[in-house]
Amino acid sequence: MIFDQSEYNIRCEWGERGASLLAPVSDVIIIVDVLSFSTSVEIATRQGALVFPYRWKDQTAYRFAESVTAEVADGKNENRYSLSPSTLLSLPPDTRIVLPSPNGSEISLSTGSAPTIAGCLRNCRAVAESAMRRGADIAIIPAGERWEDTSLRPCFEDWVGAGAIIGYLRGTLSPEAEAALAAFDRASSTLLSRIESCSSGKEKISRGEGADVKLACELNVSQCVPILENGSFRNES
Repeated sequence: MIFDQSEYNIRCEWGERGASLLAPVSDVIIIVDVLSFSTSVEIATRQGALVFPYRWKDQTAYRFAESVTAEVADGKNENRYSLSPSTLLSLPPDTRIVLPSPNGSEISLSTGSAPTIAGCLRNCRAVAESAMRRGADIAIIPAGERWEDTSLRPCFEDWVGAGAIIGYLRGTLSPEAEAALAAFDRASSTLLSRIESCSSGKEKISRGEGADVKLACELNVSQCVPILENGSFRNES
């Protein structure tokens, strides 16, 4: 198929549509949503939590959470947990938490039977090494953000995050994967300032979430590999 990049080992494509095209021909899928789904999943699972992705930020999230004996990360729960990574730093082990997200969660739930990993800047090396143990054909999916009309907004931080992971992968790279790697290489020496000054970073900072941006930009500080199994992410190790 023209759009599945299957002539290359390392593929890269945007969003849910990209995941649906690449998953059937890939040994593993890596979802990259730096601000903030993938970063939140890494922080939560590193502490022993189970994270249930959920597509919609509405009342159905609460019914779903009840069905899996979990709480919703909406900032309204007793401990004020939310999709903000900094709120998850003190999660107790074995916490069961639902992360509603129209980006990272939605893509996580669209990969079918393909092994699915949440990757970010914090765990890029560990994620790449885990993916290579699972097979040679690896798809990296930068999640992107949403415009007001819900259409995909490709974003700098996820493109760079995808490139950070690609830099540790072995195999032939598609042109799309090469482009993501080049973006990371160009940004790597000033990573925090670049992401703070991109559109998504400015949006986060304007909401008082600058600490989340800093957490998300910490490079290779974690060995946690969040793998999706039976509907939830857990730390592979």
